[in-house]
Amino acid sequence: MSKLNRFVYDEHLLSYHFHEEHPFNQKRVLLTKELLEDAGQLNHENIIKPRIATEEEIALIHDNSFIHAVKSANTLTKEQLLKYGLGTEDTPVFPNMHDATSRIVGATLTAVDAVLKDGAKTAVNFSGGLHHGLKHKASGFCIYNDAAIAVQYIRKNYNLRVLYVDTDAHHGDGVQWAFYDDPNVCTFSIHETGRYLFPGTGNVTERGIKEGHGFSFNLPIDAFTQDESFIQIYETALYEIADYFKPDILITQNGADAHYYDPLTHLCGSMAIYEKIPRIALEVANKYCDGKWIALGGGGYDIWRVVPRAWSQVWNVMKDGKTVSGLLPEKWIEKWQEQTTELLPKTWNDPIQDIPCIPRKKEIEEKNQNTLSQLLKYTKVKRS
Repeated sequence: MSKLNRFVYDEHLLSYHFHEEHPFNQKRVLLTKELLEDAGQLNHENIIKPRIATEEEIALIHDNSFIHAVKSANTLTKEQLLKYGLGTEDTPVFPNMHDATSRIVGATLTAVDAVLKDGAKTAVNFSGGLHHGLKHKASGFCIYNDAAIAVQYIRKNYNLRVLYVDTDAHHGDGVQWAFYDDPNVCTFSIHETGRYLFPGTGNVTERGIKEGHGFSFNLPIDAFTQDESFIQIYETALYEIADYFKPDILITQNGADAHYYDPLTHLCGSMAIYEKIPRIALEVANKYCDGKWIALGGGGYDIWRVVPRAWSQVWNVMKDGKTVSGLLPEKWIEKWQEQTTELLPKTWNDPIQDIPCIPRKKEIEEKNQNTLSQLLKYTKVKRS
């Protein structure tokens, strides 16, 4: 395999589908792929097909009893399902659930091996990033936690120190708890404060336990946070954390639900943050990891106007070291406009006049700055 960037995809990854009314819709992966193709940024040389994860690989993180429950979900009672977080409004049972989720896990492991075994520069699996899945139960639209499985897979097979960075508006709880006592895995999540949003965790004081104490970092930011504050505290924190931990490989979870269009969160970012996030990741990967970077998807519930542009910019930065600006491809707009009532954007960026005005902006920025100060205090204490 040549030193290409790898885009893991096939149509089977779209089969992770709860029902038509559910907000988690993997059509956004297809929308992203076609946007990149129509923009001339993705071709067949970059695309690799995923494999299916084995049960042994899934069991790197999840209990065998939970895996069995997912496989036999259609035969379980409601009480049995609820024990494993299944059959809820968030994670309802759907046909071939084990197979569909195993494919997503396999796609993430395919991305890992593309970089660490086959010599690719970087790799993405935008169908992945199911960061709420817990050891013994499903949670928050997530069944098997492909991100956590990938981290443990890297630890087991490559013995590398992993920095996991999560920019989803929801706290990356499943990955944090999986490695809460592990000093060789550093987790960093920036997310909307749990006062208002699922899963309600991710406080700045969640620092890890035992040997892992000091390797869990959280930046819970205030509702209605906008670009300037988000970018400033995120950039400052990530550079500090990366220098403190000095990882061998970077995994990023790129939830795209901090945008002002997103229907499930209360943050107020624009495309500007999704242009900056991957550029910072690339700098960190190049400085500390010899460029080794695996990018995953995650949340993002405006699948038409936000997610394709945000995820495409991750790929654009991986491929060219920079984001794309200007007009979106007319071909892409014409095809997909027929399938949605949302007016699709015409440009990669958001028009300034569309960005909401937030009256509490200064107060929000001050709160976020205070939270950043608390986080930075922990890195300094650990070093001393």
